[in-house]
Amino acid sequence: MKIAVVGGTGLIGSRVVEKLNASGHEAVPHAQSTGIDVISGRGLDEAVTGAGVIVNLTNSPTFDAASSDFFRTSMENLLVAGREGGAGHFVVLSIVGVDRVPELDYYRAKVLQEEILAAGQIPYSIVRATQFMEFIDAVLSWTTEGDTVRLPATPIQPIAAEEVADAVAEVAVGAPLNGVRNVAGPEVFALDELGRITLAHRPDGRSVVADPEAGMFAAVRGDVLTDEDARLAPTRYADWLART
Repeated sequence: MKIAVVGGTGLIGSRVVEKLNASGHEAVPHAQSTGIDVISGRGLDEAVTGAGVIVNLTNSPTFDAASSDFFRTSMENLLVAGREGGAGHFVVLSIVGVDRVPELDYYRAKVLQEEILAAGQIPYSIVRATQFMEFIDAVLSWTTEGDTVRLPATPIQPIAAEEVADAVAEVAVGAPLNGVRNVAGPEVFALDELGRITLAHRPDGRSVVADPEAGMFAAVRGDVLTDEDARLAPTRYADWLART
C-alpha cells in the first residue's frame, strides 16, 4: 500500500516511514525539504495522488495563537488534495488531553485540527500521545534562568518517540478509527520531579525549583494523563535515559 507521510522527515515521521517500509508498504516522506508546502499547497497534489493513506505529522512552527492558522490552512489544503487524489484514510498525530487545556493556544489549535479532520469527508484516525521523552530537555530549557530551572508539578506520562511511531504506523495500515486512539508511557511523574531525575542523570550544574506558574505546563490545571482505554508503551523513563 502506498502511504504519503507528510512531515515524514522529522522525529516521528522518519521513524514512521522506516517502520512502514520495513513491513512491506510503500511509505513516501514529504516535507519542505522534498518540495511541498502545506500552507501554499505547493506540491501536495503530486505528493498524495495514488496514496491510499495520508499521515499528517506536520507541526506549527510556533506554539502561540498563530498555530491555529497553521493547522487550519494545512489541514484544509491536505484534505482537498486527499479527496482529489483518492485517499481512503487520513491519520493525524495529536496530544492526550488536548481538549482539556483550553488555556493553551497550541492545544486549542490541535483541537481545531482534529475537528477539521473529522469534518473532512475522508475516513480518519487520530492518534493522541502523551509528551515525548525526547522533548524533556527542551521543556527544561524553556524555564531555565541561570542555574535554576523552574517547573510546575503538573503530572505527565512521558512516552518514547519510537513507541509513538509504532502506534502511528499501526493505525495507518489498519481500518480507519473515525475516532481516537490514546497512547502513553507506563509511568506518571510530576514535571518538576521529572526535571530532577533528568538532571541527576545528566548533571550540568542546574537544579530544579518547583514553581506552579512556570512555563507552558503551568496552564494545565488538571492533568494531561491518559484515559483508561489508552495503550501503554513499555519503555520506562529511566531505561530511556540510560540508552540515550
